[in-house]
Amino acid sequence: MNASSPPRKQQIPVIVLAGFLGSGKTTLLNHLLRNRAGNRIGVIVNDFGAIEIDAMTVSGQVGSTVSLGNGCLCCAVDASELDTFLETLTGPAARLDVIVIEASGLAEPQELVRMILASENPHIVYGGLVEVVDAAEFDATRDRHPEIDRHLAFADLVVLNKTDRAGGEEQARIQDVIAAAGAPGRPGAAVIRATYGRIDPELLFDPALRPDGEEKVRQLTFEDLLRDRSEEEAGDGHAHHLHAAYDSVSFTADVPMNPRRLMAFLDSRPQGLYRIKGFVDFGVGDRANKYALHAVGRFLRFDPQPWRRDEPRRTQLVLIGSGIAPDALHKELADCRENAAPAPDATQDAAHERSMWGVLRYVQRPDDDA
Repeated sequence: MNASSPPRKQQIPVIVLAGFLGSGKTTLLNHLLRNRAGNRIGVIVNDFGAIEIDAMTVSGQVGSTVSLGNGCLCCAVDASELDTFLETLTGPAARLDVIVIEASGLAEPQELVRMILASENPHIVYGGLVEVVDAAEFDATRDRHPEIDRHLAFADLVVLNKTDRAGGEEQARIQDVIAAAGAPGRPGAAVIRATYGRIDPELLFDPALRPDGEEKVRQLTFEDLLRDRSEEEAGDGHAHHLHAAYDSVSFTADVPMNPRRLMAFLDSRPQGLYRIKGFVDFGVGDRANKYALHAVGRFLRFDPQPWRRDEPRRTQLVLIGSGIAPDALHKELADCRENAAPAPDATQDAAHERSMWGVLRYVQRPDDDA
């Protein structure tokens, strides 16, 4: 990609939500629909029973697609129809920001993830596998469904739900089991504790950015009413805020990042680090482009985008996780910087080109967009 290449349309993250019966998965799904941070969410389920349609404004139904209030859509499909409905939900008419696939009854979570990663749809990007587990019935669930260990090993984020029904020692024991389920040589999934499926949506997706005025004039929605009520019930105590369950690290550098050092950091991400997002300046490694970075769990993608005229050349990243060490992560990123800013007239040579090879392995090929 070069500076004359048109910027790629923002890809829509596709999140797989999994969990066995009684885990609170559908409660979490409905929580996301009520607290969507301004996003228009597309939900793919095996049947409409998973969605509290009666509690929302249903504005129309076409085939197996129900249009929910607030611009959200819900599709009831089987696994063979998944690609077709992803094509529909990523079309311009749908105007969606996020897609959530509720795994029950569709396919094994691992298979859904593989289908997303193998999809030829250029408008989607993998958004993570979220496994919901019941803290109070964890051992009983493992007895009934031994395959849960395989799900936990594959998950990017585990929501330890119903923690109000399990003591602190029991929660810690379960987290140890989850950590041990990780594949050898790979860190275990990040774990977030929750009650009633209430997690901060920003763990999974960013708040929507709308053109000025697009949503300034609108009717009061169910989401507005529910959010106001929940804020009144929670009060002002910081412990009630959902974002208290995880940590975030913001990193900015005015000196370009060294490609090899940054890739070494990304290849050794610590346990608990769930998402990384932002833009990277590789300096002489690629003068024409900044690199959008999207990482979720073990998935990593770089997207070169031309620098805008007069845009400040800097790296800006946000890291999100649970049980991470913010200061240590910040220092590790700082150590990935080049020792000095390049000279204004410095150009890429063979050494700089070779240093970018690790990065370019995670860039989607242009023919993948065809």
